[in-house]
Amino acid sequence: MRMYDLIIKKRNGEQLTKEEINYFIDGYTKGIIPDYQVSSLMMAIYFKKMNKRETADLTMAMVNSGDILDLSMVEGIKVDKHSTGGVGDTTSLVLTPMVAALGIPVAKMSGRGLGHTGGTIDKLESFKGFSVEISKEKFLENVNKNKLAIMAQTKDLAPADKKLYALRDVTGTVENISLISSSIMSKKIAAGADAIVLDVKVGDGAFMKTYEDAKALAEAMVDIGESVNRNTVAVISDMDQPLGYAIGNALEVKEAIDTLKGNGPKDLLELCLTIGSYMVVLSQKAKDTSEARELLMKTIGDGSALAKFKQFIVSQGGDFDYELPKAKYITEVKSNKEGYVNKINSEKIGLIAMELGAGRKVKDDVIDLAVGIVLNKKRGDWVLKGETIAYIHGNDEGKIEKAKRDVLENYLIEKEKKNELPLIYNIIQK
Repeated sequence: MRMYDLIIKKRNGEQLTKEEINYFIDGYTKGIIPDYQVSSLMMAIYFKKMNKRETADLTMAMVNSGDILDLSMVEGIKVDKHSTGGVGDTTSLVLTPMVAALGIPVAKMSGRGLGHTGGTIDKLESFKGFSVEISKEKFLENVNKNKLAIMAQTKDLAPADKKLYALRDVTGTVENISLISSSIMSKKIAAGADAIVLDVKVGDGAFMKTYEDAKALAEAMVDIGESVNRNTVAVISDMDQPLGYAIGNALEVKEAIDTLKGNGPKDLLELCLTIGSYMVVLSQKAKDTSEARELLMKTIGDGSALAKFKQFIVSQGGDFDYELPKAKYITEVKSNKEGYVNKINSEKIGLIAMELGAGRKVKDDVIDLAVGIVLNKKRGDWVLKGETIAYIHGNDEGKIEKAKRDVLENYLIEKEKKNELPLIYNIIQK
């Protein structure tokens, strides 16, 4: 078998066999096949695409390129959750303790943020002493004992995906449904869960800007999951404005705790209940999503979800009662006109928070956990001239002034109210 022949075959629009896909993934992971040939194949796939079978074979080849986390010692059906990334997306912090409080094991691997999207691990590190750098043994022990643990993805988990994504990132071959879906699902399957619920974001602050693209990605990932015997559901949710009100690590943690106390933003709670209800159903702890939703709401009402969150933080070295990092300056952003908020440029707001220090431009940037933006007005709200639309939390006065101007520019305030966009667009399942 020659890599040259695979490139020509895909360039001509033909299907690659399972053996051919395994050959190139194995060879590339081991460093036998060079970057330039894999770049060429990625470009051929980008233009000629892959069918469902090829996409599933590519996913499993990447899964098998490294370790597969064995969760068999964990009792019960293990359900994982993944978001395609957004601004102010604090769902994992709220949702996982709610689900775990019902006795459902949640063994989650998470990543750090880059660009305008925040990372779950960065947010959790707002707690002094908290660490995701735990051994697999400790991870499994915590899941069995507490029903919840989160760790950083190990370098041995789907190594082919890491290598392939880095190459795609610099060769203009990221935006292909088969390549995106296989990248996401290879990590989820290698992480060992029995069932997977996906939160596929759509809109200005999401990777997928249109509903059609989000739906195509959701369907591809559900197809992959089902083809390898993982019950998989995808929720397509709005990211045309930030989720909740807080953007920034410690600020989002505070909002998550408020939500677990029953005082959080309605959209954040609603999304958590929607995704969570499918996790509960897939775990067979409820017969339908209505029953599951009631069970989840009960964990907030009786305080068990908050108690579970605290237990999780403490078990991974965090000081739950230590005061979260706070910014030196809190500055109001006041509206320069009156009218309805018809649009908040979600991606731009995320980038403004990043410029304040809440996110990374490159992988090695150090994050300021205290800084960020807290919105005071969201889509559909009426605003008076001079009324506060947001608060900038910053530690650098120079950056704050620019952030104020930028936030104001990225609020569209008009006299006529536009039609409201849905929070949940669709549920994709077999």
